Amino acid sequence: MPWPFNHFRKPRLTPAGTIEAIYGMIVTQAREPIFYRDLGVPDTVNGRFDLLLLHLWLLLRRLRTFQSATELSQALFDRFCEDMDDNLREMGVGDQTVPKRMRAFGEAFYGRVQAYDQAMEAGGEALAEAICKNILNGTGADQAQRLAAYARASEADLGRADEAALLLASFRFPPALPEDVTP
Repeated sequence: MPWPFNHFRKPRLTPAGTIEAIYGMIVTQAREPIFYRDLGVPDTVNGRFDLLLLHLWLLLRRLRTFQSATELSQALFDRFCEDMDDNLREMGVGDQTVPKRMRAFGEAFYGRVQAYDQAMEAGGEALAEAICKNILNGTGADQAQRLAAYARASEADLGRADEAALLLASFRFPPALPEDVTP
């Protein structure tokens, strides 16, 4: 049965299938084994969360350049929140605790977005340092360099995707470690 108050919500212009497709691409990329096996991302709930945030940030950063992508950006963030809520409940987190954990997820998201945006603008080692701190728990400077190189390559690839490709989920993230990506 549909939620009885859905008619109060503003209708979404972005089709739900597009949102699911894009969010699925983000999740699929964040689950690539190479990140955990070769790039030192901890294969833990927190490690997977942080890698998901990195990919979501990369896409949202690109979408910010298009006025028409505001709704899609919000829909992707909403889908991310729904996914986190679902995952918490599947892990057995109680109804009383879920809102507190969701608040912590939101703070983590906005904190990382700010840190990664500032690091990307600063250039040099700043992105590797932010990744080392937020994803690699302060260890693995070499892996942080490689993850930063990957993030820069992803940003460049997403930058080459036109607005239609982004809005219609017809883009791809680059391979996690292509041969031509060096730190």
